[in-house]
Amino acid sequence: MKTNFPFQPANILLPQNCDLSLWSVVACDQYTSQPEYWQRVEERVGRSPSALRLILPESCLEGPNVETDIMEINTTMTRYLREGRFKEYPNSVFYVERTLDCGKTRRGLIGMVDLEQYDYEPGSGAPIRATEGTVLSRIPPRVAVRKNAPVELPHVMLLADDPGKTVIEPLSARTGAMEPVYDFELMERGGHIKGWKLGEQEQAQVFAALEALADPTAFQERYHLEQALPVLLFAVGDGNHSLATAKECYERAKKLTPTEHWDKLPSRYALCELVNLHDESLEFEPIHRVVFGVKPEDLLDALMAYYPQAVQGRGEGHMLSFVVSRWSKGEITVTSPRQQLPVGTLQVFLDEYCAAHPGSRIDYIHGADVAQRLAEEREDAIAFLLPTMGKEELFPTVIHDGVLPRKTFSMGEAHDKRFYLEARKIRD
Repeated sequence: MKTNFPFQPANILLPQNCDLSLWSVVACDQYTSQPEYWQRVEERVGRSPSALRLILPESCLEGPNVETDIMEINTTMTRYLREGRFKEYPNSVFYVERTLDCGKTRRGLIGMVDLEQYDYEPGSGAPIRATEGTVLSRIPPRVAVRKNAPVELPHVMLLADDPGKTVIEPLSARTGAMEPVYDFELMERGGHIKGWKLGEQEQAQVFAALEALADPTAFQERYHLEQALPVLLFAVGDGNHSLATAKECYERAKKLTPTEHWDKLPSRYALCELVNLHDESLEFEPIHRVVFGVKPEDLLDALMAYYPQAVQGRGEGHMLSFVVSRWSKGEITVTSPRQQLPVGTLQVFLDEYCAAHPGSRIDYIHGADVAQRLAEEREDAIAFLLPTMGKEELFPTVIHDGVLPRKTFSMGEAHDKRFYLEARKIRD
């Protein structure tokens, strides 16, 4: 493996001498509008050692006791380290099989990524890139949680575009030769999770396959690029703002460290799970738009004026289906669109329209039936029902457009998101 490769083995920490089903809890950015979920988890965990004590659910980020909560988290991290709560697996990569609530199995690799090779700015040529626009205002409160934390617990999921299934999938036949590290049920419909530590042979196989994916010539051919472009090796699937926070903390550490010591900074790296975009368990669901506080007919007129080449009804191009209370359903097709995806064509218009119409707002809705019902129940609302984005469109869109429009797709239900389990020290 090349020493400067974007994905590397890590000194992985696993909790020991505790009930892992109580230790492992879902990503902090889930169930933000359902405090009862986190209350149930709180009651279930009780006084047991748990990752719940090491994270701050996003629903608490603006709470009255947030500074005290963060101090308590850091204190608990230090105490867990002092008590020997973690067992360290040096220079390791884990292979993970997560059986989801629906019965499908998602396969992944746990390792660390080099934040020097990650950039969330649109149009970046870094090997690791964001898939959607990063909301900069969401980073500072997360930095407050991470900046003094001695350990990190990842819920970031990176995607590799590996249709040949050369990197991760071959490991499923090698589990008998690897060291088991965990095997237990996750709480709250999280399913079941198993993990193994890769041996030297398996690590060599994985990194050889990753280096083949990163080959510039193969990259140009894979995406039929007419001009040479920087290789996009990994796209952030989940946890973009968490990875952006890790990047910000590293950039701050660099300012206080001589350049020749940057590669020794623990904060230079971030623990992540790598998943193949073509894993059969990964299903992209569209996220629909409902615009409130508007006159639907005026908005549709403005849409037609914004795109002079648009036509009413179905046609060749980006078809935007809408639902309003009075007129039932309809379509507008934007011919010769500049954006790669229909959601991009719509979002560019909606952002400008809402900025020019105070009192209007956009809601991002999972489920076409819910979006349609919201529009039908109100005179001042219109729903746009978006098509599912094909997984094969993700990497080409990021390559050509920089990032996807925000809230383009969702990967699975909330209970399918990453659960905290592995950790890594990020302070000496």
